[in-house]
Amino acid sequence: MIAFLGQGRMGVPMARRLAAAGHDVTTWRRGTGVTAAAAVEGADLVITMLSDPAAVREVLTAALPGLRPGTTVVEMSTIGPEAVRELRALLPAGVGLVDAPVLGSVGPAAEGSLTVLAGGDGEDVARCREVLSVFGTVRELGPLGAGAAMKLAVMNALVPAQVLLAETLAYGEAHGVDREALLGVLALTPLGALAERLRVPAAETRYSLAHAAKDLELGAWEGARVAGAARARLQEARAAGLGERDLTAIAGHVGAGHRAGTRTVPLNLATVPATNGMYSHAVRAGDTLYVSGVAAFDEHGRIVGEGSMAAQSEHVYQVIERILADQGAGFGDIAFIRTYLTDMDARAEHGAVRRKYITGTPPASTTVEVSRLFMPGLLLEVDLIVALPSRVTPGGR
Repeated sequence: MIAFLGQGRMGVPMARRLAAAGHDVTTWRRGTGVTAAAAVEGADLVITMLSDPAAVREVLTAALPGLRPGTTVVEMSTIGPEAVRELRALLPAGVGLVDAPVLGSVGPAAEGSLTVLAGGDGEDVARCREVLSVFGTVRELGPLGAGAAMKLAVMNALVPAQVLLAETLAYGEAHGVDREALLGVLALTPLGALAERLRVPAAETRYSLAHAAKDLELGAWEGARVAGAARARLQEARAAGLGERDLTAIAGHVGAGHRAGTRTVPLNLATVPATNGMYSHAVRAGDTLYVSGVAAFDEHGRIVGEGSMAAQSEHVYQVIERILADQGAGFGDIAFIRTYLTDMDARAEHGAVRRKYITGTPPASTTVEVSRLFMPGLLLEVDLIVALPSRVTPGGR
């Protein structure tokens, strides 16, 4: 049996291909009421296709009670080699791990023409190779982490190239160069195929701008000046609300002459339970992020971990982790954190969870006791001010 833990644009067609190939597939996604542990119980192969390292770590941690010795986990998200090594340390020794991110978008996922970049122990890869071939061509690249590293290496070339072409089109527009003529000339160069993608930005999201930004945040190391500058461009566009658009929307963003730090941008993330419409999850002003009070709600507006300060704290910090990751930040970037508790006697339970996420020298902090929060059963709420990685300095984080 195969357990497929995934969602979104890539996960759905990939799970369908497995089922169409005759495999016994159990699928899991958020909001169904089925736990990850229940979804993987009895599975020989567990495939994860999720948004980012934090989501993969969260879901596999939740799945641990259901994993049995002899199971192989195939991590197909784009999370980087460091995160893959963290997963190896998280999983029991008797559970195999293969990293197998893919090259390709929604269309190839549905057609089975992806390129699968596999890394891991030879026996583990051999155990899942036939299943992986359902998705496309499998390239065996070496030890654990090799697939994840290869994926980021490739994206460090492809994504900045599309940002470069967006700037090329903007330069042409500013200097009176006919857009169609410029695209026609570019078609004669090695960049022609990429330039054609930007001719008309895709109406349907195949590879989201937010995912492209995330990929460069993982892959653009400190000295990577070109990838770092492209990352800054994408972070600007994401902060301007284009994260869920196709990457080709970068052409319109650059062409419109947006400048970093010239506007206040509300942010509402698809990976975080929706607000009630009276506030945004966060607001970015230049390189500062103001995060609204985060409380323990699920996607249906129900309280998570009712009656348990530890459970509600864990949920709150997982949500904060997603908000920070969306802007290329982490807990070390928090400048100020304010916590509201309905019972100061429970602060030790909250503190134990907080120390799991906020390590090292702590940020400026205030903790206050309040008589109640806006819904009965809520035990805490946390708001933040975050110093974000610069969107202007190439190579800065």
